[in-house]
Amino acid sequence: MRGGAKRIWAVAVALLLIGLAAWGTTELVSGDDGSGGSGGSGGGAKGPAAAAPARVPPGYDTIVPAPVSATAAPGVTWTLADDTVLFTEPGSPDAARVGALLAGMLRPATGYALPVREFDEDAPPSGIALVLEPDGPDGVEGYRLTVTAEAVEIRAARSAGLVNGVQTLRQLLPVDIESKTRAAGPWTVPGGSVTDMPRYAYRGMMLDIVRQYFTPEEVRRLADGISRYKFNYLHLRMTDDQGWRIAVDGLPRLTEVGGATQVGGGPGGFWTQQDYREVVAYAAERGLTLVPEIALPGHTNAALVAYPELGCDGREYEPYTGIDVGFSTLCVESEKTYEFVDEVIGQIAALTPGPYVHIGGDEAHTLKPEQFAAFMRRAQAIVQKHGKTVMAWHQLADAPPVPGAVVQYWNQQGREADMIVDAAQAGAKVVLSPSDHVYLDMKYDDADELGLTWGGTVDVRQSYEWEPATLLDGVPAEAVIGVEAPLWGETLNSFADAEYMAFPRIAGVSEIGWSAPEARGWDGYRTRLAAQLPRWDLAGIGYAKRDLD
Repeated sequence: MRGGAKRIWAVAVALLLIGLAAWGTTELVSGDDGSGGSGGSGGGAKGPAAAAPARVPPGYDTIVPAPVSATAAPGVTWTLADDTVLFTEPGSPDAARVGALLAGMLRPATGYALPVREFDEDAPPSGIALVLEPDGPDGVEGYRLTVTAEAVEIRAARSAGLVNGVQTLRQLLPVDIESKTRAAGPWTVPGGSVTDMPRYAYRGMMLDIVRQYFTPEEVRRLADGISRYKFNYLHLRMTDDQGWRIAVDGLPRLTEVGGATQVGGGPGGFWTQQDYREVVAYAAERGLTLVPEIALPGHTNAALVAYPELGCDGREYEPYTGIDVGFSTLCVESEKTYEFVDEVIGQIAALTPGPYVHIGGDEAHTLKPEQFAAFMRRAQAIVQKHGKTVMAWHQLADAPPVPGAVVQYWNQQGREADMIVDAAQAGAKVVLSPSDHVYLDMKYDDADELGLTWGGTVDVRQSYEWEPATLLDGVPAEAVIGVEAPLWGETLNSFADAEYMAFPRIAGVSEIGWSAPEARGWDGYRTRLAAQLPRWDLAGIGYAKRDLD
């Protein structure tokens, strides 16, 4: 996933610009010293200290991503109190879990008990009610939120919709609700209503945990951050040339040897299968489905170091800690390779409740086209055998993909579109990850210390201003199932660096995937984004200092 012409987007750096003052904030900042994160080593372009972002009063015009419909009720408010009860749908463990999630969000700042209990149909609750309506009109992830003087009610057809409604309610509460310690309040919510549902069914972020190893706790923290903005998929790149990060029973050297490296020669690390299960469960509570990626047949040097017999040339392989790509491959003519793939994919599929297993397919530069196609046909069959839907980078379109497979388009706008068009017209689905808009490992500007520039520089506005429906000419609209923002780890040194590169751009990607085109616009979005910044500060989410003019 390398190459392409640079696109340089100049970024004006200043404090307290007149244009920013007009929409109620100073510069986007990441900590007082511009270090790029809370905790860890930080990174990115340094800048002078800036005042904390102004606190924009929460309201129905500050919600990110923009909802389908939001209407304020002037003069009406509801207040969260020390005797408030969170009521959930009777007999629904799913609703009870969402109630527990909401209570966990609200208790630290309020200090309130906020008990969660089922409500009595004959006695309408006066606190916060989470109501499931199986025949509701708003789809799997839609919800309706109503705030009156007496109660807050969130209605949805599924628990995923309740989670989304909870995240909207969170944004309508005062900023101090994000405090990790008790704050003063009052905890007043403006009256009104929201009816909402996503534009696209797939709204994801990818994190590369190979080049820079990230622990399960760090990935849980990322899940907390992106679930605020109604993402529903978290894609983890778990294997690559620089390391193997997931344990596979019966193949211990994958992690013992293959997991002991990362870019720059660091110690690496790996997850046990129990680690993985716990992250899957944690993400699911927040509305996120995990997509594991086992990169095949290229990006496999770590596997070859562990098990040299998976290569074709009978040699020993050396650990790799650089960032070059395209030099490694499994031996696609060997039956041992397919036994290995079957074992690995089988175990990963069994650990993964979600529908997708991602098999990479990118940058197998040492293979001839016919070799690559032959391998990908067999690899796709193995994924299907284990009950999962194939997902792969867009090079899969040359294989070709099996009907219903998902190809993830990562090139710069419009390049290599022909292969995607043909695959989509033959029944493949498409997730859009254009590198010149949503690759979070691209520098914000040339002054950044972190990031790469092969896809150009991608500032906050560039990551927001694009339209999925028109990105690739000839791809049927119904074939595009959503968007995903990848964050690769070549230049990262810590989780603070990852937050710096992801935030604030990731919030804009959420709106691209969720909101209708007519609800989006840079001027309105940057105002709503400004309202999020003090929340990130209190929540301890690091983010990059960037001007939004």
